[in-house]
Amino acid sequence: MAKAFYRLQKFLRRTQFLLFFLTAAYLMAGSLLLLQRTRLIIQQGSHGTSTNLALTVPDEMTRVGIADPRALQNPQHGPRLLVGMDALQEPALDQQHSPRWLVSRNSELRQLRRRWFHRFIGNQEPTQTSGFNVIKHTAEHKGTYIGCFTDDSRERTLKGTVFYDLRKMTVAHCQEACAERAYTYAGLVYGAECYCGNTLPATASKPEECNSECKGEKGSVCGGVNRLSVYRVEELRAGARRRRNVIYRGCFRAPENLTDTFPASLIQPNLTVEMCSEFCSKKEFPLAVIRGQECYCGYPTGRFSLRDGADGLRCSGTRNTSSAAEGKYCLVYQTPVQDTRCMDRKFLTTKSKVFVALSSFPGAGNTWARHLIEHATGYYTGSYYFDGALYNKGFKGEKDHWRSRRTICVKTHESGKTEIEMFDSAILLIRNPYKSLMAEFNRKYAGHLGYATDRNWKSKEWPDFVNSYASWWASHVLDWLKYGKRLLIIHYEDLKQSLIPKLREMVEFLNVTVTEDRLLCVENNRDGNFKRSGAKQKNFEPFTQEMKDLINRYILTVDEALRGRNFTGLPREYLPR
Repeated sequence: MAKAFYRLQKFLRRTQFLLFFLTAAYLMAGSLLLLQRTRLIIQQGSHGTSTNLALTVPDEMTRVGIADPRALQNPQHGPRLLVGMDALQEPALDQQHSPRWLVSRNSELRQLRRRWFHRFIGNQEPTQTSGFNVIKHTAEHKGTYIGCFTDDSRERTLKGTVFYDLRKMTVAHCQEACAERAYTYAGLVYGAECYCGNTLPATASKPEECNSECKGEKGSVCGGVNRLSVYRVEELRAGARRRRNVIYRGCFRAPENLTDTFPASLIQPNLTVEMCSEFCSKKEFPLAVIRGQECYCGYPTGRFSLRDGADGLRCSGTRNTSSAAEGKYCLVYQTPVQDTRCMDRKFLTTKSKVFVALSSFPGAGNTWARHLIEHATGYYTGSYYFDGALYNKGFKGEKDHWRSRRTICVKTHESGKTEIEMFDSAILLIRNPYKSLMAEFNRKYAGHLGYATDRNWKSKEWPDFVNSYASWWASHVLDWLKYGKRLLIIHYEDLKQSLIPKLREMVEFLNVTVTEDRLLCVENNRDGNFKRSGAKQKNFEPFTQEMKDLINRYILTVDEALRGRNFTGLPREYLPR
């Protein structure tokens, strides 16, 4: 009996070991299979979409139309034909033609497209500044450390919000930014936010309460939670008093009562632009207004909106002095100081009942539109994607889940029935495809603020890019016209030319009430931090005649579709070249 029991026990032990071994083998095999499948998907994204996922287009549909570039992971095989509007309903098979219409919208291909679309974003960010100790850093930036102060966002003394940099903020970077804007003090908070001003905060805090390390400089302190590390940057201001920081806005008719219109004034014999600008900068006003020997400081308001400029001849004299005819006209200059009346932003306190998209083709100005909307409404915008470069520059909605409904609207470049019908309404931003294609090509190879090199434009990447992206420009608009539930069409060019009227339309569409002064503040800060700078190519025409023929047919298709939905057609400048 004991012997039989021993054999049974031995068998069970072997069985237990065998089961354990089989389970481990099964898990390993599954992991290897998953890795192999991932590799296969990536290869598909690199070498082209499988033919069994695409449909071709018949001959009779080649007059005008679309091919969706999301299927074209290999840009060398771009769309060569155009599909008619009615052909969008039911693409058919044809063996004679090569352009393909993607009908499969499975999650794997969407993820591939997302990786393909954003693969350059990670390369846009410069390497983080290496760490320095506090003593070396203090010697480098030359500013005088004043101390640690309490930061109250509702009653902030350093009101000149210059920028956020949630990855690369340093003390020197903040000081230089404040110096260029002619401020006396630079304050850092949360390790990543920089504020400027000419008046010290009222309440001092204990030095140890400023304990947040600068995001871009190990060993340096950049404030803390509701605590400001404040530096005096007067030593740097001498180099910041350059004339280039004062922008001439033009000659304007003076308001009837300048004293009531402008909160600060100065009367100075032999008044110069530098004197008036310096005075207004110290008072932290963005406008310096000169009439004869009188200097006035203030903001653009409903009483003085800077919309209707006068003939410059009416403002007699030079830009250094002004003896405007009969005192009816005045010279207006933009000081280095930032207009801060529209800088406060936050997330929605309650979830939005209406899910709104801010949709556009890449390169159509979506980031700029987000900047305008955030500062006009005071609420963050979200994003269907995550762009670290935008988040680091203050678009805090980037990290919020796009379906959280805590943002006023959500950026998206997506199209297709499923992706569009998720939203209750949408602002559809459309830009000239010639400009959009160039802007997106610049972003792809030089980031949000740079320009692609001559080598990029002359390489085979550019024609491949046009072939793949031009049809996407058209299909994006057509899909939103077809599946969008409630649309507001905004043309980038109209927004640029008539900013306040178009911005007011957008704000009303978002069901937000804003003041006229806030809209004027947005206009005064219209460019934001994402205007391209650097050596822009002059008289550069990257489009061949073949490219123009392709794009022009897409323009006509989109224009016809807009008019068919009772929207205004495309602006005249879009029309075929």
